[in-house]
Amino acid sequence: MKKPIGVFDSGIGGLTVLKELTKLLPNEDFVYFADTDNAPYGNKSKAKIVKRSDSIIKFLVSLDCKLIVVACNTATAAAVNVMRKKYKLPIVGLEPAVKPACLQTKTKHIGVLATKGTFRGNHFKNTSEKYKDNVEIHLQVAKGLVELAENGVFEGEKLNKLLNRYILPMKNANVDQLVLGCTHYPLFYEAMLPITGNTITILESGEAVARRTKDVLIRNKMMNSVKNTQKLSFYASKDTKAINNVVDKLFKIGKIKFKVEILKQI
Repeated sequence: MKKPIGVFDSGIGGLTVLKELTKLLPNEDFVYFADTDNAPYGNKSKAKIVKRSDSIIKFLVSLDCKLIVVACNTATAAAVNVMRKKYKLPIVGLEPAVKPACLQTKTKHIGVLATKGTFRGNHFKNTSEKYKDNVEIHLQVAKGLVELAENGVFEGEKLNKLLNRYILPMKNANVDQLVLGCTHYPLFYEAMLPITGNTITILESGEAVARRTKDVLIRNKMMNSVKNTQKLSFYASKDTKAINNVVDKLFKIGKIKFKVEILKQI
């Protein structure tokens, strides 16, 4: 089926998921929407996130997208079940990699960095409940990291101070698996390594989401079986320097002009 796949996030974090999708699905076209004018989602109410998600999915459907990937843990937790009931096309959400972390840990201690909205989600609560008797799960709301990413700050003293504040207590608690429960956080992977060292494995969700998306495409007979020169289209609710820099870094396509769409609040 020669229709694009729609991907959205509150901002630039979902680009880390898009990168994995483009690698696994080279014949598929993608439309990415960054809701940069409303980032971050982590401090917003469930009702607000549901409204924004609905507006964005309507927009992606208007562009003839055949499947939607909610490349945002907070939006998945708050809105994905509501959106699946409202829209007929398949919608793939994100799940923090708590299960693989619990299965892989040798110290029986794992850490999770996420937003308040992600921790409030039913899937996270259910998965954590399932493993809590055998694994101690150390939770940390990583306040301020999304804002730094959206402002293009991926190194420096301010970032290092926050990462040390959030990760060192987990390291001292014998955590050996660190789950990145926000798609923005993989953008700080290199900055995390001096802190995590070789004692903590960092887990994120991009590859797993790409595999699940491929499975959904196959199951619904939606795969584009014709060899295709992949087309990527980028939209944002507000253009920012950071988003263009991350696109350039991840996709090596140089500077692009973002199409800015002001989506009406409903």
